[in-house]
Amino acid sequence: MELLIHLFVGLHIVGIAALLGGFLTQMKAMGQGTARFVPAMLHGAATMLVTGVILVGLHQAEGHEVDNVKIGVKLALLIVILGLVYVKRDDERVEKLLFGLVGLLTTANVFIAVLWT
Repeated sequence: MELLIHLFVGLHIVGIAALLGGFLTQMKAMGQGTARFVPAMLHGAATMLVTGVILVGLHQAEGHEVDNVKIGVKLALLIVILGLVYVKRDDERVEKLLFGLVGLLTTANVFIAVLWT
């Protein structure tokens, strides 16, 4: 079970990297007003959602306590991120504020995961 958990943690990190990496590659374009949500961002957010749900289930299956409030906050942020990226995925340009919000929420999600104990 431990190996399975480590596998899904790794996949979860890959999802974060895809979402945040997609955001960072578009930062110059954001400054010029031409930023768009790249497919890697959508795939990364979806990967985070699926692997996150699996990780919660695996931890509960092992009898570990799960902080439901923390998981709920992270899930809420991720659903907002996923919704924004999904709805605007075909737009040629995304407003700076909206694009920046996705980056901010993604970064907040990472810090919640690391700092909330």
